[in-house]
Amino acid sequence: MKRRIRYSRREGKLTLGGKLSFVLVFLLCLLILIPMVFTFLYSFFPKTEIEAYLKSRGNYDSSQWMDILYSPAQFSLRQYYKILIEEPTYLQLFCNSAMYTGAILLGQALIIPLTSYCLSRFTFWGRDAIFFLILILMILPFQVTMAPSVTVLRWLGIMDTVWAVILPMCFSPFYIFLLRQFMAGIPNELLEAGMVDGVGPIRGFLHVILPVCRPILGAAMALSFADSWNMVEQPLVYLANKQSLQPLSVMFNQISTERADVAFAGAALYILPALFVYFFFQEDIVAGIQLSELK
Repeated sequence: MKRRIRYSRREGKLTLGGKLSFVLVFLLCLLILIPMVFTFLYSFFPKTEIEAYLKSRGNYDSSQWMDILYSPAQFSLRQYYKILIEEPTYLQLFCNSAMYTGAILLGQALIIPLTSYCLSRFTFWGRDAIFFLILILMILPFQVTMAPSVTVLRWLGIMDTVWAVILPMCFSPFYIFLLRQFMAGIPNELLEAGMVDGVGPIRGFLHVILPVCRPILGAAMALSFADSWNMVEQPLVYLANKQSLQPLSVMFNQISTERADVAFAGAALYILPALFVYFFFQEDIVAGIQLSELK
């Protein structure tokens, strides 16, 4: 018994390669988190201090390290008051981002799982052609599909409206492909067992397929939230004449160094929902990635 315990302890120890991998991943995490940490830190700097610091960029000696401010000389919440109360434009843009993201996620929840279910579990004429078109759309960048999308949106009469941003995002080819591939790997025995008990296609989808797909659905929802929350190109093109309908992500491209305090405070508030979504769906993201690799 003692020998087995010692053996398991030895197996649990990290090898030299494992330790080096851990250190490398830890350093990469630090590099990724540094911009986020400084964004939250500089959001509490007063306007005069942060503007003076940013104006000094480019004036450093190349042989010396650039000075970094780690704490403000005077702690300030003025920029948060300006965003949330004094200048409601930023709060309106934040609400626009939340509205677009919520509407897109709702539309995708109604369309993508059903579409993936039909493409993976049913055989009908043109199924492979439809799936092939989805693959083509998935690899095409937005710059290629922009002109046809604008033409269709103008023909529908919804250009410069919120629907011009919401509707195209509801039919995301990548998430259809992701869910379809996962559903295609679900054993037929699960549905056949339900059919013996009188479960039809709709009930099988709701009570068998969706519970099995919960990890991949959570991962897809988290990734789709990031895409919808951070979109810039679609609002700039589809809402070019409607500045009041644009999301907060577009506003960051229009802020100069004179409004640096607002930029850092707005970025800090803008990051928080994405962090909450990631922490909430963290297990689903990891499980979804692992399951998709196995499939």
